[in-house]
Formats: sequence, C-alpha cells, structure tokens
Amino acid sequence: MSFHSVAVLLAHLALLGIGVWLIIIDARTHRLPNRIVLPTLGALVLLVIIEALATGDGARLPRSLLGGLALCALYTVMHLASRQGMGGGDVKLAAVIGLVLAWHGWQTLVLGAAAAFLLGALYAIALMLLRRANRRTRIAFGPWMILGAALAIGVA
Repeated sequence: MSFHSVAVLLAHLALLGIGVWLIIIDARTHRLPNRIVLPTLGALVLLVIIEALATGDGARLPRSLLGGLALCALYTVMHLASRQGMGGGDVKLAAVIGLVLAWHGWQTLVLGAAAAFLLGALYAIALMLLRRANRRTRIAFGPWMILGAALAIGVA
C-alpha cells in the first residue's frame, strides 16, 4: 500500500469520525457547530492542496474546490429561498461534503447530493406514515447529507 493510499484511508477514517459526531449533534440539537464544520473544511482544503502538490495530479484540486463551491451554492440558494428549510450549518457542511465528493469525481458528487435528498425524503415519509411527523415537523438534514456522502463514496 502506497503512502498516498494510507493518507487517503486515514483522511476518510477521520471524516467518518467527524461525520458520526455531527450526525449525533444534529439529530439531537438541529445544529451543525461552526467549531467542527469550519476547521474540517479548512483542513480538507489544505489536504487537497498538499495532495495535489505531492502527487502532481492537478485535476483533483480544482475539481474538489469547484465541487465544494457548487454544492455550497446550491444549499445557499435553498437556505435563502426558505429560512425554515436548510440552515446555515447545512450550507457550510455542503461545502465540506462537496469538496470530498468531487475529489472522488463528478459522478460521486452528484450521487452523494442526490442520495442525501432521497434518504431524507424517505425518512420524512416514514415518519409521516407512522404519524410521528407532519409537513411542518423540523427534521435535521445533516445526517442525511453525511449518510448520502458515505454511500456515494462507498459505491465509487
């Protein structure tokens, strides 16, 4: 196993740990704390830059940055369209997830983004069928974003 492969594995394991932590926090409090999300984003940008310099692979760096920006922009539009929908934490987490998913490729980014909405919708429908929620019930979306990303990376 190459040094690069070990570094990628360690980065993904760290992200898994942070993801589980954020799932628990968001499910309990409907918050994605800046003190976790923003340093994670900064560390990932630094890692992607270091990886590009170390490997000489110039394609992943701009794709990762554009993916993070694109998913963040999409969530920003949704946040601005409905203050009751996506929260600011979801917007910032979208930048993290977009960066990671786009590092794997554009298809992984699209799959992960779509999976988040599909999983969140299925959960909401199940809650409504069980009469544990209605159309106005707030549901934390961060867990579905993280699970959708993990699913997409697992498939990639």
